[in-house]
Amino acid sequence: MRNVSVGLVQMNCSADKAENLKKAIDGIRAAAAQGAQIVCLQELFTSLYFCDVEEYANFQLAEPIPGPTTEALQPIARELNLVIVASLFEKRAEGLYHNTTAVIDADGSYLGKYRKMHIPDDPAYFEKFYFTPGDLGYKVFKTKYATLGVLICWDQWYPEAARITSLMGAEILFYPTAIGWATAQDEATNTEQYNAWQTIQRSHAVANGVHVVSVNRVGFEQNGAMKFWGGSFVSNPFGYILYQSSHEQEETKVITIDLSETDRYRTHWPFLRDRRIDSYEGITRRYLDE
Repeated sequence: MRNVSVGLVQMNCSADKAENLKKAIDGIRAAAAQGAQIVCLQELFTSLYFCDVEEYANFQLAEPIPGPTTEALQPIARELNLVIVASLFEKRAEGLYHNTTAVIDADGSYLGKYRKMHIPDDPAYFEKFYFTPGDLGYKVFKTKYATLGVLICWDQWYPEAARITSLMGAEILFYPTAIGWATAQDEATNTEQYNAWQTIQRSHAVANGVHVVSVNRVGFEQNGAMKFWGGSFVSNPFGYILYQSSHEQEETKVITIDLSETDRYRTHWPFLRDRRIDSYEGITRRYLDE
């Protein structure tokens, strides 16, 4: 067995960045008290989910990475001897911004960052207004406790992203997330959407034989037109749900996972062995209509 304890901090955010950072640190400390070795925070945890509107003033929320928030989290990681996965709004240069996750190792060192590759543009999710698509490629981070793959929210829907990150050696796929229901929707639509969201991520666990950890925000923000559905969860490498949080409440939870399960599942279900890499050329085409 090779056990690692993973902490999920599911929060509701306010317009006060300092307040959100304090709440996140309190969540990290609570997870550490439960034995967490790796803690993942939700997407853009230092602010409200500002992408529900196209507003130039929101660019003031961005910061360099590394920068103030990573510098605040590094001593916490070192003190508590844990890894932190922190999703932030990155200001790369004047007029150039990314949706980015930083990874801090258990000794407090900054290991690097992943920039979100897939950028959505939907009602109340106007991310293309704010974020340039990532240009760092897919990334893994060799931390004290495990080799982590980090993807972000809309990346969840793309099996290519999970596959490439897993092929790079990721032992766990982490997905910081901000997704919710339009309040005008009926319950059947809400249920269908959540189930699809969870199912696609569980399928990444199965196809790649790795644990998946998805951490979402929860509750109403701003004008109340969107309710973030929480439901943060951990899946084992065969898609079995080890833990799922509430759709209503802020929660900090620690789950112990056994990374040695990857070898067992990949041996008995050898999807990687049987891949026909000689036949996949078409996957790099937008659509096979010629």
